[in-house]
Amino acid sequence: MKKHILLLLFISIAYSVKAQLVKPITWSYYVKKTTKTDAILYFKAKLDKGWHMYAQNVKSEPMRLKFNYMPSKEFVIIGKTWQPKPIIKYDKVIKMELAYFEKEVVFTQKLKLIKPNTLITAKVEFMVCNEVSCLPSDEITLKIPVR
Repeated sequence: MKKHILLLLFISIAYSVKAQLVKPITWSYYVKKTTKTDAILYFKAKLDKGWHMYAQNVKSEPMRLKFNYMPSKEFVIIGKTWQPKPIIKYDKVIKMELAYFEKEVVFTQKLKLIKPNTLITAKVEFMVCNEVSCLPSDEITLKIPVR
């Protein structure tokens, strides 16, 4: 009997650990120099089927996508991070319009380079959801070399 209880306990722990490892979004980036002093930073988010990520213009602070850049004397951020037009849908549960992206989305940020080679540190805060639930707000820090 004790062996069965231990086995059930082990299976439930393994299942809960697997549930915590759900990562339905993958981020990547690249930089394209347009001149010696200008560059465009591209952020690509790829979402698993059935998942979506909220846009920068969502009214709810915890849900809102945010791009934050570590200040540097080696580059200047020009304007805001651009996003394509999101899907907009009224949510009956929270009674507000939500703007979000599915499948794959690319964001861009213009830069003025003071030094031709630099390192950009960007923090991206986001929330992903499916039709059943949302994962807690998450953030990643990216160290992006510009050469």
